[in-house]
Amino acid sequence: MYTELNSILNNSPDNCKQGEFVLISDRKADASFLVHHFLSFYLRAGCKVCFLGLVQSFSHYSAVSQRLGVSLLQAKEKGQLVFLEGLKDCLGVLLPDGAKPESPTLDFFRPECSDLRGLFEFVLSSLNPVGGAVGVGDIGSGPQSPPVLIVDDLSVLLSLGLRAGAVLDFAHYCKANICCELKGNAVMLMRCEEEDEEEEGEEESAEMLLKGLMHQCTLALQVQGLPTGYCRDIHGQVDIWWRGQSQQLQQNQRKVFQYKVQDKGASFFARGTSSAVL
Repeated sequence: MYTELNSILNNSPDNCKQGEFVLISDRKADASFLVHHFLSFYLRAGCKVCFLGLVQSFSHYSAVSQRLGVSLLQAKEKGQLVFLEGLKDCLGVLLPDGAKPESPTLDFFRPECSDLRGLFEFVLSSLNPVGGAVGVGDIGSGPQSPPVLIVDDLSVLLSLGLRAGAVLDFAHYCKANICCELKGNAVMLMRCEEEDEEEEGEEESAEMLLKGLMHQCTLALQVQGLPTGYCRDIHGQVDIWWRGQSQQLQQNQRKVFQYKVQDKGASFFARGTSSAVL
């Protein structure tokens, strides 16, 4: 968990915000450090977290979280964390002799599946106690502990052949049910590859998805490399947009920070204030 970033976002585990849809995107940089930050942040806040890990194993996230002072294994054991390990669980769907899953959660791995209904139902069942929808006070450690969905990352779904529209529908229903109905939060990562590395159709699909998610989100963190190129002391910059927060002073406000990721944290500098990059 990065205390400097919490200060920038005006958020803390003791009084975390509710109803936020956070979009993380990256281009020519790696925004994974922000996913680890939000995971450790919400677990420290006592939130019930559903984590959809589509690109890394549980042991990877666990090792990073351990350095940030959070035990994912303990969180799983006490029911605070529900972790979907896509890399491992997909074998039962893709391999002919694999163990067939009993639920349709991972049906999106099948070529004939065109939507994410099974995955959406898994998310709702993970964040809703048995017996139907409840208020925030029934989940987590108290009234300030909203349920949270974290997805790493949505661009994997495009590479599996799903349409951008299907992924946008999934994000929309997650926002409507988790952020609006349960007053919880959603954090989703979307990777944007370099334009010359994508085919024309894939590029259009990715850009359509990114624009649609930007329209839905209340907070956007766009990570990219430095315009000046590689720097040993500064790893990149983060454009932070506060969007759709009606009647608040920070509506559609934008700030740019440069950052450096360390082993157990990250430092953030207002653009132009670091001696490493002028």
